Amino acid sequence: MARSKTWVDFPSKPNWVPPPGAVDAHVHVFGPEAEFPFSPLAKYHPEDATPEMLFALRDHLGFSRNVIVQASCHGTDNAATLSAIARSAGRARGVAVVDPDISLDELRRLHAGGIRGIRFNFLKRLVDNAPKDKFIEVAKRIAPLGWHVVVYFEADSLAELIPFLEAIPTTIVVDHLGRPDLTQGPEGVDITAFKALLDTHPNIWAKVSGAERLSLDGPPFDNFINIVRPIVERYPDRILWGTDWPHPNMEHRVPDDGTLVDVLPRIAVTQELQHKLLVANPERLYWAD
Repeated sequence: MARSKTWVDFPSKPNWVPPPGAVDAHVHVFGPEAEFPFSPLAKYHPEDATPEMLFALRDHLGFSRNVIVQASCHGTDNAATLSAIARSAGRARGVAVVDPDISLDELRRLHAGGIRGIRFNFLKRLVDNAPKDKFIEVAKRIAPLGWHVVVYFEADSLAELIPFLEAIPTTIVVDHLGRPDLTQGPEGVDITAFKALLDTHPNIWAKVSGAERLSLDGPPFDNFINIVRPIVERYPDRILWGTDWPHPNMEHRVPDDGTLVDVLPRIAVTQELQHKLLVANPERLYWAD
């Protein structure tokens, strides 16, 4: 499998400056492969994207902290994510991908290493098996730790996933707005269904990220902004944002992270909303203890 590179080496400097304490709440690390081999089941094989590269980007973009989400290419071996957190000097926390049969002792070890959530991936092109019943069991085991569940799915899967989501006893964070079809517009079927989900389930949060994935128009991402700004204003206490660096599977449309940061003041138009999105909300989920 050929190795892919999905980031720019010299991203632009954002025009907008994030508030003090801002958290880029969705990033990954890849490898380094010599130290942390990729899963034999991985659907993609990226070049190394190391913690040092991540932290240099964090500083360049003006952020203070990161939430490192276990990349699917590493499977359920969270060693690379834990190593990156350990190297962050307290400026990173993490979300793990775990075997559903994981023991409580192992969950406690992950907690000590900075993990504060687990991710369930339902994208068929990235995972071969997503056992909902076992996912619910492990979600119940993490609840006493104060962790949350991150769920990644595409919009056409939402209706069938609702019973599963309702069985999870923790806070749930949906990655990239559940990947709606933005060409449908602000009142489209996909985004309307997603807002209905948030309206009826106060434990469900949204990552209002993914402009580079969801917008076919590219920068300055006007269609993304027109759809996402109302969500930020409607659910200000249940939103997170992240660059998604190093942008897995984006080799054909590699984004400039500086332009992604400049989306932020256009979806969160007041200082209060910006503080909730980038500081207060991620602190509640990841740095409460």
